Amino acid sequence: MNKKFNLLLGLSFWILLTAIACSRDDISFDSPSQLLRFSTDTVFCDTVYNQMRSETYAVKVYNNEDKDVMIPKISLESGSASLYRINVDGKAGTEFTNVPLRRKDSLYVFVEIAPVANAPEAIAEDRVLFQTPAGSQHVTLFSVVQDAEYYIQTDTNPNVLSDNTTWTNNKAKIIFGKLTLAEGKTLDIQPGTKVYFRKNSGMQISKNSTLNVNGSLGKDVIFRGDRSDTKYDTIPKNWNGIYFEPNAKLSMNYAKVFGGTRGLEMTQTVANISNSIIHTHQEYGIFAVNSTITAKNLVMNNCGEADLGIFKGGTYTITHSTLANYWQMNGAMPGLGIYATNEYVNRTTTEQGALNLNIRNTIVYGEKDNSIQFKATTGQTFSYTFQNCLVKQGANPGYTMDGASLKNQDPQFENYFTQKMNLRVKAASPAKGKGSTITLPFNDIVGNPRSNPPTIGAYQ
Repeated sequence: MNKKFNLLLGLSFWILLTAIACSRDDISFDSPSQLLRFSTDTVFCDTVYNQMRSETYAVKVYNNEDKDVMIPKISLESGSASLYRINVDGKAGTEFTNVPLRRKDSLYVFVEIAPVANAPEAIAEDRVLFQTPAGSQHVTLFSVVQDAEYYIQTDTNPNVLSDNTTWTNNKAKIIFGKLTLAEGKTLDIQPGTKVYFRKNSGMQISKNSTLNVNGSLGKDVIFRGDRSDTKYDTIPKNWNGIYFEPNAKLSMNYAKVFGGTRGLEMTQTVANISNSIIHTHQEYGIFAVNSTITAKNLVMNNCGEADLGIFKGGTYTITHSTLANYWQMNGAMPGLGIYATNEYVNRTTTEQGALNLNIRNTIVYGEKDNSIQFKATTGQTFSYTFQNCLVKQGANPGYTMDGASLKNQDPQFENYFTQKMNLRVKAASPAKGKGSTITLPFNDIVGNPRSNPPTIGAYQ
C-alpha cells in the first residue's frame, strides 16, 4: 500500500511540475520603439540645507507599448558629482543599465538631494537621463540649497547660548532638541533670518533674558519646522514652540511663527508683538500665564485650542489685530479665538491672578459659534473691554461689547484657508471704516496707511 501511495505521489509531482513548465510565461525584453512617458518632466525639491537630506520625491516611468522593454541606460547627468541621489527599481546609485519594464507597466525613480557642507545658497539643478533606441529623454531636478548652522542638543552638549548673541540671515538656523538662551542674556535676530526646528525641538528663553525678533516688511523672521515642503505649512506639531521663563522679555516685529504645538508659551513674560503672523499650532498660538502682552497688527489663525490662551490673569492690550480661527484638523477641539481665565493649574496647585484685557479695533472670528470664551473665578478681578471690534459670538457669550462693535457679521476674508491664507477683508466687508481712531496714526501690517476711521483688523 505504501509503495502504491509513494508511486502515486511521485507521479502527481511530475504531472504538476510539467504543467507549471508548460504554462510558464517566458519573458523576453525588446528594445523600446516608442518614447517613455513620465509622471512629470521636472521635480521641484523644496529648499534644503547643507548636510541635510531632503524628502524623497517620486517619478513614475511608463511603458505604453504592448511589449516588454529593456531600458539600456538611466543615469544622473552629473554622475557621482551630483548633489542628487536616485533609486531605480529598488536600487540606489547614479547609473543603471538594462532596466526591464513590463508591457503597459511602470516603475518608480525616487529622487532626493543631499547637499554637501558649507554649500552657498544657490540653485541645484541636474537631470535624470533615459537613453533608448527610440530617443534620449530626461527629467529635470531642481532645488534651492541654502547654507545653515546647527544647534544640536546631545547628552554632552546642553545646547546653550551662554553669551549675548546676534543671528543674521546669512545662514538658516537649524535646531535639534532644545536650544536655551542663558539667564540674563539677549538674543537679537535680524531681518530675514530663518529658524527651523526638528521634530520635538524648541527654544527656551531663560529668566531675565530677552529675545528681540527684529524683522522688517518683506524680510520676516521665520520660525517653523524644518520640513520645508509646502504641505507642512498647513500641518501643526512639527516642532514644540518657544518657551519663556518668568521675567523673560520678548520684542517681536515682523515674524511668522507656525506649525508647532504652542507657538509662544509665556509665564510672567513682558511681550511687545507687532506686524506678526502666528498660525497652525496644535494647541495655542500664544499660551500666556500671568503675562503682560501688548500687540498690534497681529494676525492669528488655525490653532486647536485657541489662538490666544490667557491663564492666571495678566494684562493684555490687543489693537488692530485679526484673530481668526478656522481649525479643521480635529473637530473635537474648541478652535477659539480667545480663551481667558483667572486660573492656572501648576502641576497639582491651582493658582489665581487678576485679569485686565483690552481689545480694540480687532476681529475675533472663526468656524465655531462662539470665538471667545471667558472663565472668571470668584473673588478675582476679571476686567475687559471691547471697543470697535467685530466678533462672532453665540446666544449667551458671557461678555458684553461696546455699542460700536459688530456681532456675527462675516468679515469677508479674502482667504482664511492656511494653504493660501490671506486675512485681508474684501471691499464690501462690514469691518471697513468701522474702527476707532483712538490708536492712530500707524500703518497696517503690510505698510498701508490707515484711513480715518480705519478698517477693523490688522489689514486696512
